[in-house]
Amino acid sequence: MRHPKTVISAICGIGLAFATAFTVAPTATAGTSAAPTSAAATSYAAYDGSKAEAAGNKAFFEAVMKSVAKKRAANPGALAVTVVYDASQAPSFASQIASSTSIWNSSVANVKLQSGGNADFAYYEGNDSRGSYASTDGHGQGYIFLDYAQNQQYNSTRVTAHETGHVLGLPDHYTGPCSELMSGGGPGTSCQNSQPNAQEAAQVNALWANGIAAALAKVS
Repeated sequence: MRHPKTVISAICGIGLAFATAFTVAPTATAGTSAAPTSAAATSYAAYDGSKAEAAGNKAFFEAVMKSVAKKRAANPGALAVTVVYDASQAPSFASQIASSTSIWNSSVANVKLQSGGNADFAYYEGNDSRGSYASTDGHGQGYIFLDYAQNQQYNSTRVTAHETGHVLGLPDHYTGPCSELMSGGGPGTSCQNSQPNAQEAAQVNALWANGIAAALAKVS
């Protein structure tokens, strides 16, 4: 994804190349809420690589970390790095979001996901020809969009956990095997794995262990 000055690359020395894509607001069906329609949503990382080849997620991670850092700066005594999400706009995926949260919280130690107010990012649902994706404006506003049709084709918990992996800082790796969560739609619809592998979990732990102090310095 594109935008702002990198918070993490300078911290962790992770040289990841990302393509960018312009997004328009997804169309939600009756009874659902569309994702944010502001021009803010300018970058996205899609679950299916054919829909957004190597779309970047780094800006989403940086935006989320910036949001978390601001709240931690206001409460410097907090020890845990907690990322808060709002799932109220994706009621059809409540079970998958809960499962994704449990998967990540049991896989990593340096950051935890939690549902609540004053959220760092949100989940939305609806119909979009691009499928499911993570999107951000790079300035603290981000969301995960879960597409109905795609979640019927692929393992829905895997889709949700994959997109949540972008929030935690992981890039797409579509050429990877099914055992890699971030291979996304690459292994095809038969892939049922919804768990990050040890390398993916270690990368998330490293990002949040090394990155939050510098992020706090930028907002203090």
